[in-house]
Amino acid sequence: MGILSNISGKQAVKIFNKFGYILDHQTGSHLILYHENKPTLSIPNHKELAPGLLRALIRKAGITVEKFLKYK
Repeated sequence: MGILSNISGKQAVKIFNKFGYILDHQTGSHLILYHENKPTLSIPNHKELAPGLLRALIRKAGITVEKFLKYK
């Protein structure tokens, strides 16, 4: 198991909330997160996110994987 496995979409939203992201709306199965100074994130509302997708979202948010996992 990798370090970014077994994280759901809702759990990822809760972690991104701690970095200042706000749940703006939901379009289909995607949760749209808004931040005033950072890019908007679109997170699938799935039971488990693919590690590559989660890593890309973390990179887009401008944080490190280590900081993200601190709030897991």
